[in-house]
Amino acid sequence: MTQKILNADIQYRQQWMAVLAKALWSNLEEMWKDIPFSSTYTLLRKPEMGLVMVEGRTGGSGAPFNLGETTVTRCSVGLQSGEVGHAYIMGRNYQHAEIAAICDALMQSERHDEIARNVIDPLKRLASAATAKQSAKAATTKVDFFTVVRGEDE
Repeated sequence: MTQKILNADIQYRQQWMAVLAKALWSNLEEMWKDIPFSSTYTLLRKPEMGLVMVEGRTGGSGAPFNLGETTVTRCSVGLQSGEVGHAYIMGRNYQHAEIAAICDALMQSERHDEIARNVIDPLKRLASAATAKQSAKAATTKVDFFTVVRGEDE
């Protein structure tokens, strides 16, 4: 029973960390500026840039292959209250990584509901809207092919 609860917590954290990592910097910055943040935090790992190998799969589910490298920025922070937050984001935006790490730490604190309501949930809605817009745009280029059945076999 305890293991199931722990796994649910891990999955929930993975979800909010993914939202923070995939968010556009301008959107995260907009949400963050409205959050009163007076807690002091320590940079456990200052924002730093590196490269990671991106792996692809043939046909989406086949044999794996190395697609190439991408730039990633990571950061770890510790709040004065003891929570530790981490962030990995694609690109080179040190501020994005630092704020995402702070949000991760705050999501583990007593401010969880506030951060979820004012940062995570709006970012999820923006991501869903962007995905829907892109899907709608792609749908306009969809071509339906059909086979014309000949009447010779009648």
